[in-house]
Amino acid sequence: MKIVISILVMAIMYLLSASKKDVPLKTVLKALGIQFIIAFILVKFPLGRLAIEKVSDVVTQVLTYGMDGISFVFGSTGSIFGIQTLGNIIFISALVGALYYLGILGFIVKVIGTVVGKLLGTSKVESFVAVANMFLGQTESPILISKYLMSMTESEIMVVLISGMGSMSATIIGGYVALGIPMEYLLIASALVPFGSIAISKLLLPELETVENIENVSMDNKGDNENLIGAIAEGAMNGLQSALAIGASLIAIIGLVALVNGILGIFGITLQQIFSYIFSPIGFLMGLDGAEILRAGQLLGEKLVLNEFVAFQTLGEVIQTLDYRTGLVMAISLCGFANISSMGICISGISALCPEKRKVLSELAFKAMIGGFA
Repeated sequence: MKIVISILVMAIMYLLSASKKDVPLKTVLKALGIQFIIAFILVKFPLGRLAIEKVSDVVTQVLTYGMDGISFVFGSTGSIFGIQTLGNIIFISALVGALYYLGILGFIVKVIGTVVGKLLGTSKVESFVAVANMFLGQTESPILISKYLMSMTESEIMVVLISGMGSMSATIIGGYVALGIPMEYLLIASALVPFGSIAISKLLLPELETVENIENVSMDNKGDNENLIGAIAEGAMNGLQSALAIGASLIAIIGLVALVNGILGIFGITLQQIFSYIFSPIGFLMGLDGAEILRAGQLLGEKLVLNEFVAFQTLGEVIQTLDYRTGLVMAISLCGFANISSMGICISGISALCPEKRKVLSELAFKAMIGGFA
């Protein structure tokens, strides 16, 4: 049944393809096969489960270090969600900034990206950016390969967009955990990003142009920072901006949803119920049963129309009542920035790095959102 559902989802992506006859089936099937193997090892294989649990423990411990700074500044008020969760984003963002500057993230991306490129036959640039989205967000990862954006084909740009929208930034992963989402679920979702995003990208937009062969891809680690302290400071400020933006959007969206529900209450229905029915077919395609289909529909609707933070908040309230598989499937389906507002963020963020690609980004953004959502 699960295999049939996976084939159906891929068939839908194929129907949306810009050039069906040029779809590189070998690349797509390889990517899906490797993704399946990774998922099997991390979810079903005992040693894989143990490994992801240990990594989860380490990452969770790193997140707790940020609480020292929060407690120092805010004292006991650090238990408030807005301070505890959003404040930790500043710490993680500063840490990522340091790892970025030191070239540690770039080295990891280069090693894994080279392997991915050789396995799938994709270009180094698109392979690197797909891997970078295991750790960085939709407008952060393109910075690594910004000098190559101008020469990238539309198919490669699609990989940039889909891997970005289908991923989550390490800087906000602590926020999801604070909402009640198990760290191991989030790490599994991150591990599946490169191969899944490349498979869907090549289905939706196969390579139709001549790819520039760049053997030695150098990545920008330093940015505008002159030293490590500057990188940490910039990371902290970026984290502050992200935290404020997330907090502001949550206040606005949750308040507006309450307002809409107040109006819909006249008719005995809520916005969440509407989402659950509209998106329930996707819940069925995820292999869920009974009431969980409607719950998944609600969560996916909240993610697509509102944002993933709102959806994770809803899931966090009930995830302890779900069995392992259902909770894992729902959590993975919510991981990523694929929602309506992300299209604008991607267009503006990436075009700032390469203004010449704004038109291409605008043309591909909607289809990329669908790909990232899938």
